[in-house]
Order: sequence, then C-alpha cells, then structure tokens
Amino acid sequence: MGDIINIRTSSDSCGKHEKGSSHRCKGCVCDQLRRLQTQTEVDLFLLGGQVIEDVVFITFDPKNCCAFFNDPTTEPGSTIIVDCQDIQAIRIEAD
Repeated sequence: MGDIINIRTSSDSCGKHEKGSSHRCKGCVCDQLRRLQTQTEVDLFLLGGQVIEDVVFITFDPKNCCAFFNDPTTEPGSTIIVDCQDIQAIRIEAD
C-alpha cells in the first residue's frame, strides 16, 4: 500500500504566497513535490474531495506553484496542471 502525505486542516498556513519569500509555495505537499522524483506514480487528493488516481509526476515549478502530471491510462498524452496548494494529500504508489 502507498504512503499518504499530509492531510491539511483549514487552520494551516498552506495556500498563502509570501511576497519575496524564496519558498512562496507553502505546505507539506509543495515541499514533497519539490523533492519527488520524476516519473513517480501518485494519487492526488484535492481540496473539495476530488481524487485523481494513477497519474505520473512530471515536474514542479516553485515560481508559480504548478505541479505537472500526466495520465497515461485515462487520457494518454494529456497533462494535468495543479496548484500544489490545492492538493490536500498525495499517495505515492508502491512499487
């Protein structure tokens, strides 16, 4: 079974951009995406309860907080772009 990382509460400081900060994308999930190896398969648990399963991590842009994933099963060749601050948790798929 894969790991689930960070389920945030509404009181967390996640989701706030701090002007002039070297790490403007705040929160556990954003920090994990900075270090996540490309081509890692994950499930995304978004704010509002939507789940995006079995997507592959492509890259993370810390300048605008965008995380890029592709979905080789449902929409081959498509790219999903999500603000890391809109992700409550990620599950890293087991090998």
